[in-house]
Amino acid sequence: MSIINDQLDFSTVANVFLAHGSMQSPAFLDGRLCAELGLHDLSTEGWLEEVCLSLNVEQPETREDADVLLGWRRQTLDALSAAELNFEPLLPDELFSLSERAQGLKEWTQGFLEVVNEVDGETYENWSSPLKEALEDLGQLSAIDIDIADDPENENDLFALTEHARMAAMLLYTEQHPGEPQVEQVENESGDPAGDEGETPSSLH
Repeated sequence: MSIINDQLDFSTVANVFLAHGSMQSPAFLDGRLCAELGLHDLSTEGWLEEVCLSLNVEQPETREDADVLLGWRRQTLDALSAAELNFEPLLPDELFSLSERAQGLKEWTQGFLEVVNEVDGETYENWSSPLKEALEDLGQLSAIDIDIADDPENENDLFALTEHARMAAMLLYTEQHPGEPQVEQVENESGDPAGDEGETPSSLH
């Protein structure tokens, strides 16, 4: 499945979940997926097994459903490892209310941190300060208020919070896969460091 010609979105994956009798949001599993790809190079078999376990099924109902679930992993891996820094978390888009989008970000963050928090102390100590700070910021995101109004200020805040999540995932992947992508090189040329050191996430009102 081509990441360029057949981009998977949140609703496509959610529909596969619904077809298997699950009302859960894909956001939580996407957070786990991003962390697992960064930390463990999660295999296709391991990912399919994890999703099926979450859906409480032995295997996907159809070949097409399996292609979506495996394409989800491939799309995420391609984006995390790309030099273009075009990774985006799989979250509810503009078709959803701000409250639903905030809920998706919260669930994504919880899934991501669930995996990251399992690392041993030595691994954590070897991470850079920007990555540690990004993960601390995510700890705040996991407790954000999702009962928010649909207004421009909250939309801007949510965009900023999502950017923190996006950057944390890319930082984790980069540090665990030195040189893939060339994040440091690209950012040094632009003069815009990845860590946003000294900045804390915005809050929703």
